[in-house]
Amino acid sequence: MALAQGDVIAARRAGLKRMGEHMTAMKAASDARAPGTQFVGTLEEMITFYQGLPARFPAGTESGGETKALPTIWSDPVGFSGASAETVAKLQALRTAAASGDGAAFEAAWKAVGPTCGACHRTYRAR
Repeated sequence: MALAQGDVIAARRAGLKRMGEHMTAMKAASDARAPGTQFVGTLEEMITFYQGLPARFPAGTESGGETKALPTIWSDPVGFSGASAETVAKLQALRTAAASGDGAAFEAAWKAVGPTCGACHRTYRAR
């Protein structure tokens, strides 16, 4: 069953909000130099979400409802897919670091995720 445009926008907003909440929790752990092992499952969820991110922006959902998505998502789908793939790669490295139980490795991998998120937001998200 296809979702109505507003439902698609609401679903992706809810998913992105959840991803932001996960990032906030991981930042606190990284700042505390915690090993991050408790985030392995969370990171699996995030990887799955970001692997499917481009599909969450189908044609026709550029406007309507509350969306901060910039038109660049639809005019540059290859770039958007690449940004999503880069995020997935950084999250996979973070998951590996979390699974290792090494707080320094978790912190270093965490610091590599942030710039990737920021680059995507600057290009594909309105402030």
